[in-house]
Amino acid sequence: MIAIYPGSFDPITLGHLDLIERAGQLFERVIVAVLCNTSKQPMFSVEKRLEQIRYCTQHLPNVEVDSFLGLTVEYAKLRKARVLLRGLRVLSDFEKELQMAHTNKTLRDEIETVFLATAKEYSFLSSSIVKEIAKFGGSVAHLVPENVARDIYQYYS
Repeated sequence: MIAIYPGSFDPITLGHLDLIERAGQLFERVIVAVLCNTSKQPMFSVEKRLEQIRYCTQHLPNVEVDSFLGLTVEYAKLRKARVLLRGLRVLSDFEKELQMAHTNKTLRDEIETVFLATAKEYSFLSSSIVKEIAKFGGSVAHLVPENVARDIYQYYS
């Protein structure tokens, strides 16, 4: 079975990577799908995020990295995926993600959403937190893959 793990991944964190690795053990194939969100001002271009994710998932043979524009359920249909993968950190994530799962179900009944609880050591971690720390000169080396930390430091230098 194919699972899509959609997100902006701006930047990808160790929490994201943990979910990708665990999903790779559960599903035949995992597609990490970077959403092209034209309403946000990202730190990194879609192309750069794809490069970063491909580099830090190269050890996972059943993980593919791609990008898409539009509805996630339409992309899932196009890729013949039946599962959308979402990570849950805190209760507020659950409320938002459950609403999205129900909405997606109304659009494509054959698509299921599977929630994975974030590992406890990453339960506080988000891309927004990483950007905030880096913006003010703090170290993010313990929060993101090494290649991504280098790119973040270069971005803010």
